[in-house]
Amino acid sequence: MQTAILDSTELDQAAAYLKSGQVVAFPTETVYGLGADATDEEAVKKIFEAKGRPNDNPLIIHISNIDQLERYVQFVPEAARTVIEHFWPGPCTLILRKKGPIAPSVTGGLDTIGVRMPDHPVALELIEKAGVPLAAPSANSSGKPSPTTALHVKKDLDGKIQAIVDGGATGVGLESTVLDLTDPERPTILRPGGVTFEELELVLGKVWTDNHLKDASIAPKSPGMKYKHYSPEKPVWILPASLDEAEKVMDQLEKSGEKIGFLVSDEWFEQLSNHNRTGHRLGDKKKPQQAAARLFSSLRALDDEKISLIVVEPYSKAGIGTAYMNRLEKAASRIL
Repeated sequence: MQTAILDSTELDQAAAYLKSGQVVAFPTETVYGLGADATDEEAVKKIFEAKGRPNDNPLIIHISNIDQLERYVQFVPEAARTVIEHFWPGPCTLILRKKGPIAPSVTGGLDTIGVRMPDHPVALELIEKAGVPLAAPSANSSGKPSPTTALHVKKDLDGKIQAIVDGGATGVGLESTVLDLTDPERPTILRPGGVTFEELELVLGKVWTDNHLKDASIAPKSPGMKYKHYSPEKPVWILPASLDEAEKVMDQLEKSGEKIGFLVSDEWFEQLSNHNRTGHRLGDKKKPQQAAARLFSSLRALDDEKISLIVVEPYSKAGIGTAYMNRLEKAASRIL
């Protein structure tokens, strides 16, 4: 299969591919998604095949209007309507009880479904033109850093999917927050993302964070809950939170023969730079949204360098920093 590269003026062609049961990657405000008709089981299976994704890992469906939501879920509780009012379109996925003709592989055998409305004009127009909800995990090989550009998608999936819609770099850079509302009295974050815990508590009151589903023996309600994710080929280690300690660790690693690539904030960059090191900046330490937006693309860039190890600065687990650390900890094999 030759993968076509389309631009945002060619969405009719992209929609035609989707209607014919093919898989098309497209941009959202979070990362690039790998889309197929969520009502077509054979089309959805092609997502799993292209990614090499375990088939018990459920998918999120992407919609373009509220009418579609009510077509595919049993009930929209008041808490869901509140989230929709404040954060849709946007990076927040709602877990609700499913109904309607959704392909079985989308839900991984569960009676729930994850739904979101992306905040990206290309994604919304493509869904409208396709006329169906799109099942769409991140458009990368399973386990690798999620793609934030069309070039990332091409590197992972060229020849495995029908087309890629190039909409430029994504904005948020991390996947959506997943909020379980199957018990509307206990809204529970299953995966941190672009909408923060703090933002949800402002509109919902008490919000819980799921911990016990880290047990791999329990069927996942959300992508990212069961399997190792987001890892480049090179090993990733998380640096100490102290700049001085981080520098000592890096010096020791280099003395032991490691060729290091480092990913740190602007505040750390100058002190840790030298002519033997390859580094990338995460941005202003006081603006963790910059680090979130750059994490996956920087991991991919460092993976292409002639290094043996990637070391990354940790951030505080507050606001979007929670999602940043969630992805980083899943990518890392060691915390220093």
